[in-house]
Parts: sequence; structure tokens; C-alpha cells
Amino acid sequence: MHNVLTNLISIQKEIQQINSYTKIIAVSKTFPLEKIKPIIDNNHKHFGENKVQEALAKWSKVKEENKNINLHLIGKLQTNKVKHCLPLFDYIHSLDSIKLADKIANEQVKKNFKPKIFLQINIGDEQQKSGIYFKDAEDLYTKIKNDFDLNIVGLMCIPPNISKTKPFFEKMNQISKKLNLNELSMGMSNDYLDAAQNSATFVRIGSKIFGERN
Repeated sequence: MHNVLTNLISIQKEIQQINSYTKIIAVSKTFPLEKIKPIIDNNHKHFGENKVQEALAKWSKVKEENKNINLHLIGKLQTNKVKHCLPLFDYIHSLDSIKLADKIANEQVKKNFKPKIFLQINIGDEQQKSGIYFKDAEDLYTKIKNDFDLNIVGLMCIPPNISKTKPFFEKMNQISKKLNLNELSMGMSNDYLDAAQNSATFVRIGSKIFGERN
């Protein structure tokens, strides 16, 4: 078994050499709680899950016992799952449509809980991927900001699966500054240092902390 705490600390040290503000979301999807526990016990605050049902089963009790934990939904959110999402998730990284914005806005009133939200940008304009096309990002952000009472804190992307992701991070950094947003969620186990160099405030790291998924 990997020593998850050692892995996390070594990644933190690498990032600290670049900047002091990039936070690590430990992507714990598919891993059981006993594998995650060492870093919960070490007071790590940010964890990422892809599936709402899995997160409910895994995190509901843990979050009651650890009030400082922030849970991030980093996977695609279907509108019919929004009602299960709040107040479990503190951050939603995958807002990509007006329809979803409307659903979250309604649900946060019902639950009296306002999550922090990232707009997901399809930075490589890939047809098979979720997210707002780069050319539409500014217009859609403005519309959502004006029409819905959502707490949009930043932008998120999953760049194309190619060896050089840095140009995509540079592009994300530019649009983030243009829209005057504070948070930028980008970079994973293979490219988090490039993301940190381009002002990522959150990097989403799974296998490099927990080992390979089965």
C-alpha cells in the first residue's frame, strides 16, 4: 500500500517551490475511506469525488465529524442529481449549461446552502467532452452571473489528453484574469506543476497520492 501521506507531503513541497497558494484536491473517487483516512487525520482539507451517490455513502458521516473538510464535485453533474448534491458538496467544478445553473439556483434556495461554483471550460473544444466552448465562455459567464444568484468563484478545465497541456493552462489563466475570477481549477497527477505555474489555485490529484485505481 502506498504511503498516501508521504505522497501528499512530497507533492505539496514541489508545489510550494512554485507558489504558496495552489491547494491540492485529493481525488478520492473509487478509493475506500481507510485509504483516505491518513490524510484526513493529518488535517488535509480538500477532497474530490466524481459521483454523487458514491460521495453520499462515503462522506456524509465523515463531514459531520470533520467540519473543516471541503468536498469538491469534479465529475459531470446531471440535473437530476443536483438535489443530492447540496449541502454535501462545498464546491461544484462542472457547471456547463444554463439548465444546470437554473437547477442549482433553485436547489440552493431550498437547502439554504450556497456552494462555490466553477464554470467548466472545454478548453480544447473537444466534441466528446463536457464544458463550455472557449468562444462562448465570456457570454455564458455573463448570462449566468446576471440571471442566477450563484456563487461563481472560478473556472475549471480538463485539457486534451496530450503530452503538452501548458498552452491550455496559459489560455485558461488569461480568460480567468479577463473575467476577474479568483479561482482556477486545473492540473492533474501528470501536469500539476505546469498548472501551478499558470496560477492554478486548485490542482486535482488522485493516482499520484493514492496509487493506481483498480
